[in-house]
Amino acid sequence: MHTLNNTGVVTQLTQETVNRDPFLVIEDVSKVYPTATGPYTVLDGVNLTVYEGEFICLIGHSGCGKSTLLNMVSGFNKPTDGEVRLETLKIREPGPDRMMVFQNYCLLPWLTAFENVYLAVDSVYPGKPRSEKVTIVREHLAMVGLTEAADKKPSQLSGGMKQRVAIARALSIRPKVLILDEPFGALDAITKEELQEELLTIWREHQVTVLMITHDIDEALFLADRLVMMTNGPSASIGEVLKIPFPRPRNRARIMEDPEYYNLRNYALDFLFNRFAHDDD
Repeated sequence: MHTLNNTGVVTQLTQETVNRDPFLVIEDVSKVYPTATGPYTVLDGVNLTVYEGEFICLIGHSGCGKSTLLNMVSGFNKPTDGEVRLETLKIREPGPDRMMVFQNYCLLPWLTAFENVYLAVDSVYPGKPRSEKVTIVREHLAMVGLTEAADKKPSQLSGGMKQRVAIARALSIRPKVLILDEPFGALDAITKEELQEELLTIWREHQVTVLMITHDIDEALFLADRLVMMTNGPSASIGEVLKIPFPRPRNRARIMEDPEYYNLRNYALDFLFNRFAHDDD
């Protein structure tokens, strides 16, 4: 696996990173779908090691298999070849140790914000007293700034508020891995930046491991420890992995004044739009 150093040269990951115990391992993963015209290979030979507490962003053109890969981490899909392991155990099905947040929120429209989160808590912790479950729900709604909106239904909430509910619901059951599939893609720029800041605060306080798909290079550079760049599909794989060097906690304005920010940004842009330009023909 490779990273980009301060001079713009691709180098091996540091020995310190390599020596850490693997937490999530994607090993030789391929995904092939049968079609009327023959097998269609979406992913081919994907390898990635994620360490506990890391924030990983995945980026690549549409059709490169990003969502397919994360669906295999979540357990919604299975590899054709290879395997995905969490803490050495092979992932075979969905579980509460891996929670996913989608771009379209996936809230039940007839339930309030409180009830949407409570449903998840009640499903995972059926034996807990109701008072304890209520406390968990209220704590997580407060965490995302929705205490006053707890009794509102999704139709009464803005897009940003709906996504806050989805994040609160995912975190309320204390997952080991939080999987985010373009969670801010449908939001306006100001709301997106607010939620990015909130997500970093939550991630730092709860030390959850995050895998996040994005099409926004600036978002990835602000959020991620490493940026995984996918090659084009079909038969997509991981092209390169960039280590993001900015110290935490991060200040957006300070990062954007750093020349290295533009070095990394231009490198990622070159990867996506020159070396792996999307072929629309």
